[in-house]
Amino acid sequence: MASIQKKYIGLLGGSFDPPHKGHLGISKIAIKKLKLKKIYWVVTKKNPFKNKPFYSIDQRLRKAKKLTKSNKKIQVAYFDEIIGSSRSIDTIYYLISKKKLKNIFLIIGSDNLINFHKWKSWKKIVKLTKLIVFSRRGYDKKSRKSKVAKYLKNKIIFITNKPILISSTKLRNRDHVKR
Repeated sequence: MASIQKKYIGLLGGSFDPPHKGHLGISKIAIKKLKLKKIYWVVTKKNPFKNKPFYSIDQRLRKAKKLTKSNKKIQVAYFDEIIGSSRSIDTIYYLISKKKLKNIFLIIGSDNLINFHKWKSWKKIVKLTKLIVFSRRGYDKKSRKSKVAKYLKNKIIFITNKPILISSTKLRNRDHVKR
């Protein structure tokens, strides 16, 4: 009898203000290491933990699509208006109920794991998805001691990657000077 291979889907969400090669790099690593069928870049209008975005939602979506156009396994998505929320839990519920997705990997950086317990319905999120945490310089040690890491014990997949020296903050600051 042939074995049925599960189809794993990755979610990389955020404001992508702007999207950059670091996002692309961790997506490629995730696709390869986790054997993902697809990874969704879920671009949100506004991150509830950050200030107003520098770029408009249209600019960010356009930049994300341009950056990912050569990789068919990365799909840029914007669900805020469809589901009426930018919260991860609402996006996950939508993907499970409307898109019938299962086996979802939620991909975050170690900087986000530190405050993950402040996310809306974080315990439901970790029940519905498998948490994948990529290394971010200066955050790894603290993230492994976070409330969520202690709660999940060994149920988080930590991926050690080469340092990503680019960040949306650096790009915004550079672009702010140009304006």
